[in-house]
Amino acid sequence: MNETICALATAPGGALGIIRISGPQSLEILSRIFTKDLTLAQPNTIHYGHIVEYDAVPQHQQILDEVLVSVFRAPHSYTGEDCAEISCHGSRYILNKVLELLIQNGCRMANPGEYTQRAFLNGKMDLSQAEAVADLIASGNKATHQIAMSQLRGNVSSELSRLREQLLKLTSLLELELDFSDHEDLEFADRSELLDIANKINNRITTLAHSFETGQALKNGIPVALAGKTNVGKSTLLNKLLRDDRAIVSSVHGTTRDTIEDTIDLNGVTFRFIDTAGIRQTTDEVEQIGINRTYAAIEKARIVLWIIDAKPTTEDIQEMLERCKSKSLIIIRNKIDIIQESETSTISDSRLKDIPTVEISAKQGTNIDKLEREIFEAAYIPELSEQDIIVTSSRQYQSLVSAHENLSRVLSGLESGLSGDLVSEDLRLVLDDLADITGQGRILTNEVLGNIFTHFCVGK
Repeated sequence: MNETICALATAPGGALGIIRISGPQSLEILSRIFTKDLTLAQPNTIHYGHIVEYDAVPQHQQILDEVLVSVFRAPHSYTGEDCAEISCHGSRYILNKVLELLIQNGCRMANPGEYTQRAFLNGKMDLSQAEAVADLIASGNKATHQIAMSQLRGNVSSELSRLREQLLKLTSLLELELDFSDHEDLEFADRSELLDIANKINNRITTLAHSFETGQALKNGIPVALAGKTNVGKSTLLNKLLRDDRAIVSSVHGTTRDTIEDTIDLNGVTFRFIDTAGIRQTTDEVEQIGINRTYAAIEKARIVLWIIDAKPTTEDIQEMLERCKSKSLIIIRNKIDIIQESETSTISDSRLKDIPTVEISAKQGTNIDKLEREIFEAAYIPELSEQDIIVTSSRQYQSLVSAHENLSRVLSGLESGLSGDLVSEDLRLVLDDLADITGQGRILTNEVLGNIFTHFCVGK
């Protein structure tokens, strides 16, 4: 924290590049290579000048680039330290030379995520907000952007703060009783009231933990498997959905022998489509490996598009239902441009009456827009705003699961009349679990911080 760090904060190759400097000697070091003295510069100001280097002749300056320098003073900066940002031309030579001059004059290169780590250590944000910075940079659609902004604005922190405040009240009342343990009939905390509050807190923690599945799906793309027999048009449909010739299309049975994946955005949500090998009986060892991968893709998918081009047999329906248990299933009747009208009549099997069916022509693009609407509805994505709390971090999820387990013991203890000191101990474990999420009120090791921040990009 006593060192001054520097790094390129923008991707190389653009017209402009920004180099960020942070630390106690930021302005002093920068003044050595800038045509103006910035040590007395006012905070939140921008200064025009040149980056210069000195050649072998004393006091002889060689101009490297024409730049703008933004000055930020502690504690009102991203890291909470004195900071500066150099906006210069995006030439790789210029960027590397400016970094070289900064290092020669006392800076060192920043580690991945070190700026955000310093912001956390200086109290500018908590851990959940710090993780949201990485999520915001990686957000590829509207949904993930809104989730990241919600965390960055401190919505997770505020929610956990409210829960911790209620838990602290419970703990305080129970521990107050311990101070008067010689009065056995004295009870500061009404057990029924404590049980009611603990149940409400546990329900909220459970809801937050359950949101992790949705958060992961939105973050990584909702997996959608295209399944069915050979030559029903799975690869043609994938290409039509992607608006690209991503998969090989052929009339030869068993052309697709492996899974093919790609993503598209529907209404601001990323969907990950997985084309699979056609399901049939085969003696071809390689094709059978592909079919086994089809079953694995169905198992991992959240939505399954089961594609048929004629009336399914009873055996087809049975396999489809068995394979797609607990999945959102959509039946797609393909090739309506060539099959007979009698073949597109309603499937009479009662087991399929509640399963949405879409008739399409993947080749001609008929009803693809209708299919996309069905896919989006099948994902059951809640209407998101920047106020909603969706957990996307596995670290936060694990802490919530642990908090739920410890709070379950609190509930059992209260219901069974367990002594206050034992219940209070479990309550403190819950408080520690919630504190781990934000990093507030806990002593965190360098290893924990390293695991969080080393996944950031350099310059952030």
